[in-house]
Amino acid sequence: MSQSHSPAEHDEDDLERAAEQLERPLTSLVGDYEEDINAKSAAAQDASSAPKGIYWLPNLFTTGALFAGFYAVIAGMQGDFYAGAVAIFVAMIMDGLDGRVARLTNTTSAFGAEYDSLADMVSFGVAPALLMFNWALADAGKLGWVAAFLYTACAALRLARFNTQRGVADASFFTGLASPAAAAVVAGSVWLGHEYALPAAEAPLSWGHAVLLISLGFLMIARFPYYSFKTLPLEARVPFARILLLVAVLGLIALDPPLVLWCLFFVYALSGPMQYLQRNVVKPQPAKESDDEAENS
Repeated sequence: MSQSHSPAEHDEDDLERAAEQLERPLTSLVGDYEEDINAKSAAAQDASSAPKGIYWLPNLFTTGALFAGFYAVIAGMQGDFYAGAVAIFVAMIMDGLDGRVARLTNTTSAFGAEYDSLADMVSFGVAPALLMFNWALADAGKLGWVAAFLYTACAALRLARFNTQRGVADASFFTGLASPAAAAVVAGSVWLGHEYALPAAEAPLSWGHAVLLISLGFLMIARFPYYSFKTLPLEARVPFARILLLVAVLGLIALDPPLVLWCLFFVYALSGPMQYLQRNVVKPQPAKESDDEAENS
């Protein structure tokens, strides 16, 4: 018996064939990506068994994050600091979605992880530094560009360390301030200063922004623990009051987006040193006191 195909299926087949015809010349030039599932046993595997191509959906969000970060650089060069700051926050949203989408759809890959890291370097390393430099540090002399470079270099070091610890470190906590959170503090500062027409390029505000960049760079490479929010059970039931709290936070953000966002991420940036002090300075004291009592007895 012959199988009948619906018109929709015929249209999909035609589109697939047309896409293959368009992609064939480009593929012959750039080749295709093959996922190396196990690098140690790659030589023993048949090359034809390696999965080819890249996943479309998560890399689409990563590309959106990269585009937003690149646009933030262009906007800063053109003096549109409001658009540049907002673009970095858009990149944060895209960056948060690509990993979630990849895990939910089971489309995680080594290619996607490396692509995400490179996009983060542009969106949360280069873009915030140049945006802050063009807004407040262009007239600060060597201090301005050195502060911007230190922030960018620390972001690169932070991402490199994260890549080497992927799959080994505790997923509940980041070691050092994540580059998107650091970029949010920088973008929030630019957005807040632009909203309230602060003379950011004049001393002492320009010096303060240089110190802010350097401090955020240090927090990224420091070993302070930061809660990652990756282990939040999004599918679990939560108390009704927690939803009301979320609504209240969204309402506050709507009232004054730059001020509230800057405050939220600034407090998050301070939470790492506070947790470090609590774990290493506050908590060990009772154990020390008990040891002293045991010696005296």
